[in-house]
Amino acid sequence: MIKVLRIINRFNLGGPTYNVAYLSKYLSNDFETLLIGGAKDETEESSDFIINNLGLQPIIIDEMKRAISLKNDYIAYKKIKKIIKEYKPDIVHTHASKAGTLGRLAASACGVPVIVHTFHGHVFHSYFGKLKTSFYKNIERYLAKKSTVIIAISEKQKEELTNIHKICKPEKVYVIPLGFDLSKFQDNQEQKRKVFRGKYNLNEDEIAISIIGRLVPVKNHRLFLEGLKIVSEKTTKKIKAFIIGDGESRPEIEKKAQELNIDFSSGEKNTLLTFTSWIKDIDTALAGSDIIALTSFNEGTPVSLIEAQAANKAIVTTNVGGIENVVIPEKTALLCENDNIEQFAKHLLNLIENETLRDSLATEGWKNVKEKFHFTRLVADMEKLYKKLLKK
Repeated sequence: MIKVLRIINRFNLGGPTYNVAYLSKYLSNDFETLLIGGAKDETEESSDFIINNLGLQPIIIDEMKRAISLKNDYIAYKKIKKIIKEYKPDIVHTHASKAGTLGRLAASACGVPVIVHTFHGHVFHSYFGKLKTSFYKNIERYLAKKSTVIIAISEKQKEELTNIHKICKPEKVYVIPLGFDLSKFQDNQEQKRKVFRGKYNLNEDEIAISIIGRLVPVKNHRLFLEGLKIVSEKTTKKIKAFIIGDGESRPEIEKKAQELNIDFSSGEKNTLLTFTSWIKDIDTALAGSDIIALTSFNEGTPVSLIEAQAANKAIVTTNVGGIENVVIPEKTALLCENDNIEQFAKHLLNLIENETLRDSLATEGWKNVKEKFHFTRLVADMEKLYKKLLKK
């Protein structure tokens, strides 16, 4: 029996949580997995339902928090070391930055045979200033030396980690894309569409444009709002926009909407823009939407675009990070340059006005993601890598 200790920063709503959940649940009987997670961040929606629905019972380390704290981080490190000594794993696999730091240091100190780390994104641009970014890069270079392998979730991310940011040599990095259970996005779409559009008083001739994700600076919702303002003044169609998610930037985003004279509400009024906060049944929101937007400065593998394609929705997005490895440019999505207002507005307006183009992009989405991003492929790829590393 191969024992795997899997460690994640925290169980927030997004790709990393799904990734660790499916890997913890569905590895073959050759493996036994113990899952560790940090404390929930108050600014994020909990995704405990993902873990609970799969019958998983992770160990929660309350001191492993998002913010850096020498006291809390040291306590979390000591707790992880204690678990490693008791559990005696053959493999420690960490996911995302905080877990990657504490988990790899603890695993190395305890002499764990195989240490694996997955980058679910990185903070090497569009997050911090030059000095702080350099500090984090140096930490990751040091931790990479303690890792048996690094996993990137896209070819683009591997290129960034190895050739641009010089975290480690290319031969140390394996590309294993994320995997999900995407079947729900194909089920009962018509009924789900009625539910979402009924809740937000959408008529069938109104085109719903949604952007999904945390409300944080890197997601660049300002670009979404400025594009929305432009198209609302030019379009011949009836449109409604939805910001789905929540987070620390909501006050700034609302202020920007006010500056642009974009009428908004939280759903209690019939406005151009609606802040829905988090929606647990995102398949229902996707079914009710017509166009999905993404405006980020930086992305690893954007889950919202994988799910949008699974739900057969047309996409307009900035071309950053691993997005080109997720969508097919001009076939499932229209791509614009990073933070280019004119391009973003032009593509969004094109999708609003051109129903044939919208339908064409939507039709190709499911074909692109149904096998490439299914969790069974993820599990098979990871098992193969684990066994290869243990043989070495």
